[in-house]
Amino acid sequence: MRTSAYSYFFTKLICVVSIACSSAYAAEVQQVTGFNASCDLSAQAAPLYQAEQRIQYRQLSNGLQVRTLAIDGSSSVSIASQFDVGSRDEISGQTGYAHLFEHMLFKGSQNAPGDSYTQTMSELSGQFNASTFFDFTNYYLTIPAPALELSLWLEADRFRYPALTATTVKNQQAAVLEEMATSIDNQPYVRKAMEFLLSQVEGTPYGHAVIGSVADVKAATPASLNAFHQRFYRPDAMQLSLVGNIPQQTDTWIDNSFASWEQPSDKRQPLADLNISAKPVHGEIIDERGPWPAVLLAWHTAGASSEDAPALKLLEAYLFQNKSSLIERTSLKDPDQLLTYSIPLKMQHHGVTNLVLVPRARTSLDTLTDNVELLIASVTTKPIAAQQLCQLKQIWLDKRLARLDSPSQLARALSATAAQDSAVPLTGEWQRINAVTAADLQRVSERYFSNKRVRLDLLPPWHIRAAKTILEWLPKGAADGLEESVM
Repeated sequence: MRTSAYSYFFTKLICVVSIACSSAYAAEVQQVTGFNASCDLSAQAAPLYQAEQRIQYRQLSNGLQVRTLAIDGSSSVSIASQFDVGSRDEISGQTGYAHLFEHMLFKGSQNAPGDSYTQTMSELSGQFNASTFFDFTNYYLTIPAPALELSLWLEADRFRYPALTATTVKNQQAAVLEEMATSIDNQPYVRKAMEFLLSQVEGTPYGHAVIGSVADVKAATPASLNAFHQRFYRPDAMQLSLVGNIPQQTDTWIDNSFASWEQPSDKRQPLADLNISAKPVHGEIIDERGPWPAVLLAWHTAGASSEDAPALKLLEAYLFQNKSSLIERTSLKDPDQLLTYSIPLKMQHHGVTNLVLVPRARTSLDTLTDNVELLIASVTTKPIAAQQLCQLKQIWLDKRLARLDSPSQLARALSATAAQDSAVPLTGEWQRINAVTAADLQRVSERYFSNKRVRLDLLPPWHIRAAKTILEWLPKGAADGLEESVM
C-alpha cells in the first residue's frame, strides 16, 4: 500500500533537487489565518476541547483501546487501527518485515481469502489504505455507515488470522521490491543519502530503512512472517478509533469481533530513548544521474515523548517550515537558494530535523550551509519576539483544527494517541505546545542544533559540477543571466 514515511521524505528530496515541484511545495506551505496578536488562543482551541468531550473511551479486557466519536448527520464512518510495531522492532535479517506484513494484510485472511477484502471495500465504495513507519503501522478506511458491522468483522479477521501463503508472500515481495525500485533505487541520490543518514544511528533500532533491504525482503517466508505476526500483532498493542456515524450497537459489534482475541502472556518490552552524542559530520555522494547539486543538512533531536518535543516542533517551523520561516524570508529577495524542503522525522525515541537546499548557479553549497548556520545562531543568541512565537503556536493549532473537518484524519489521530495523552487525545499536545516559551526555543536550539550539523553534499556528474564551479566564479549578473536562460 502507501510507501513508508521515510521513503516519502526522499521522494520529496528528489522532487526538490530536480526543480520539478516548486508549485506543489508552495501549495503545501501552511499559512496562518486570523492571527491573534494577544496570543490568547483559548477561543481558537475551544473546538478541540469540545470534540474531545464527546469521545467515548473503552479498553477491552485484552488490552485493546477503543475510542469512538459520533458526528451528527454523518452518513459514513472512518475506522483507524494503529499497532505499536514498526521497523524499529525488526531483527537482523528481517528488515522490511513490518512494511511487507502491512502489504500482506490486504491479501487474504481466514474468512476472507484472496482479494475478498479489497473487492468488498470497493463494492462498498470504501476508501482504505495503510502506512508503516519506524514506530507503528496503521490501517484506515472510510465506509458507508450500514457497512460498519461487516467492516469491523473484516478488520478483526485480517488482523487476527492473516493468510500467509507462499503465493501471497511471493506476490507481495514483488510489490515491495517494485516500490523500493521506484521510490528509492531508480531515483538519483536517494539510496546513498538514505544509507548515509541511517548510518548515523547504526546499531540502534532506528538504524535501518523502514522499507528494508532487498535481500531481507526476498528471504521472507510464510513461517517467518507468521512468527512476526504472532509476536507483534496483539490486542494490547492496538488502538482502534471510529469517527462518524456511530450506531448504538457499535460496542457490541466491536466486542463480537475483537473481545475474544487473547492477550499474550509475555509483556511488551519498552524501548529506551536514543542517546546520540551529536557532532559535526560532513559527507558527499556522487550520482551520475543527478540533475543538479544540492545539500542535505540534518540534526539529531529528541523523540516524540521527550519534554523537548513541543519546543522542537515550533523551532523547526520557525526555521524551515512555513511562509514566515527564517529560510523562507531569505528567499524573498535575491536568494542564494532555488528551492528548500524540510520534513522532520519524528520517531518515538529519536528525532531528525532535515533541510534540503538547491543552490543558485552562482552559489556554492558552502555558502548555503553557512547561511543556515547563521539562521540557527540568530535563534540561539536572541529570543524570538512574543508575536512570532504566538504566530507559530497559531499555525500549529490551525493544522490540528483542520483535522476536525476530516473524519479520516481525526480517526487516525485518535488511534495514534500517545500514552501520556490517553485521557486528552486531542488537547494534550496542544497544552504542551501552548506552554512553550522563547527561552525554550533558545535552549533546544543550543542543545540540538548549534555545531551539531550533519551535512551531506549531493553531487551530480563531473561535467555538471565543473560547469557549476565556473558559474560560481562569474560576476553575479552573468551567472544569473545564464541561469535564467536555462531555467
